[in-house]
Amino acid sequence: MADRRALDLDSLAISDRFRLFNFTTGREDPVAFLWVLRAMDRLREVHRVQVDAGEVQAALNELARLHDEVPTFDGKLRDRLDALYEDGVVHRFDDASRAGNLVRYRNRQSVYQFSELGYWAYTSVEGLLAARIQDANLSRLVFSDILEDLKALAAANRAGEGEQVYRRLSRLDSVMEDMGRRSAHFHVTLGEIIRSTDASPETFLRYKNALLTHMSEFMAELDRYLPRLATAVRDVEASGLASLLDRAAAADERPFMDRDERLEDWRRRWSVLRAWFAPQGSQESRAGELRNATRIAVSGVIALLRQISEAQRGGVNRATQLRHLAEWVWNAPDEGAAHALMGAAFNLRTARHLGAAHEDTEQISPRATWWDAPGVEVSVTLFRSGKAPTPGVPTPVRGNSGARAALRREQAAERAAEREAAGHLTELGAHGRVLDESETRILLKLMTRALEGRTVVAGRLKRGSGANDAVMIRLVPCDTGSAVRTAQGLLHLPGFRVELAGRTQGTGSNTGGAR
Repeated sequence: MADRRALDLDSLAISDRFRLFNFTTGREDPVAFLWVLRAMDRLREVHRVQVDAGEVQAALNELARLHDEVPTFDGKLRDRLDALYEDGVVHRFDDASRAGNLVRYRNRQSVYQFSELGYWAYTSVEGLLAARIQDANLSRLVFSDILEDLKALAAANRAGEGEQVYRRLSRLDSVMEDMGRRSAHFHVTLGEIIRSTDASPETFLRYKNALLTHMSEFMAELDRYLPRLATAVRDVEASGLASLLDRAAAADERPFMDRDERLEDWRRRWSVLRAWFAPQGSQESRAGELRNATRIAVSGVIALLRQISEAQRGGVNRATQLRHLAEWVWNAPDEGAAHALMGAAFNLRTARHLGAAHEDTEQISPRATWWDAPGVEVSVTLFRSGKAPTPGVPTPVRGNSGARAALRREQAAERAAEREAAGHLTELGAHGRVLDESETRILLKLMTRALEGRTVVAGRLKRGSGANDAVMIRLVPCDTGSAVRTAQGLLHLPGFRVELAGRTQGTGSNTGGAR
């Protein structure tokens, strides 16, 4: 996976860094630009950081004596250097100290040096050009070194040796980065070899024994060391992970990062190293995933070897089939027969044209061709069978008697609870006690009905009443007002008092203790 620091770049920073590779495709004759950068790198190796065009030309002449591919620039070397400056690959400075006379001083003798990101871009291109299939391998000998470094790291942390902790941790980080790069390179190369077996099976047969031996030995070594490596990682953490990272950050000598940044960087590196060998919960370690991928690759190589062997034994493979087909097409009596043969071989059929009316025919000119007219949606049924789709038989309504019965029972229970609460409210009144939730809910519903039917004269409430099937409420004007205590708090009723009565009783029965 890409470095997480690369994921934090915005689109503008990414486009600026992509511009560093303009010399590979965006400029004329990219090979010439590559040789200019190689000459500057040759000078950099002898500590000539800032160079002018003459020194670059001299380095190119030295390279030309060793390599016949070095191009000639015919006085355009400075233009190439300026183009690299525009792309940000090199920096350009005006060095007046190099001017030997007034004319050269007025011409501002320019010197050039690699920019930091430009040098990364150049080394990336050189690394890509230097990649070879022979370099792919899974290093099985590295596991013993990793185990030794983990044990030494735990011992150095317990002894408080900060510099030794930094050395061991740096070495482990480098080894793990190299191991990840090697494994990715190997599996990509293996996939390329397997993919190209149809064109050149002899290449695969040449490497088959070495491939199987190499992967088998790697898996055996990984199975032997993986439990011990997981134990060693846990032993390092048991020695004090916080102190380990703190000592590594203190011994780190990168001057452009403060202590907190170095500490966070080493914490990230340790989490990556731990994920390689120590599984977390149900998640398998990276080394275990590599082992599974290698085992699958071994199975694929064996299956492909069996397929090639059977094809060579029978004398028929894809290459021979294509050659025979090409010979038949070439010897076909006419062009129609050749097209029919190719159509039968590759299951090619003529296109079926479907027609349908546009939703708004007035928008389409009758003179418009089918190529220029907008398309219409065609159903899958019409496309596959040539028949227009129908809505079909409506699906029967599914009865859900069980759910309805449950709802009826729930409603009946709620009504019974309401009637019981209304009876308590009528019998005990609304004052002088604390109403529970059910009684409060009944009282608020009754008050809502009474307020909706109230009579207001000259801005004052004269009367109001409301009722349900069990209780009747009356709002009677009162100068002192009244209050009702509920489980949720005190309900103030300013300007009137409440009288409650049962629906089956007389109007004077049980005023509910109104104050």
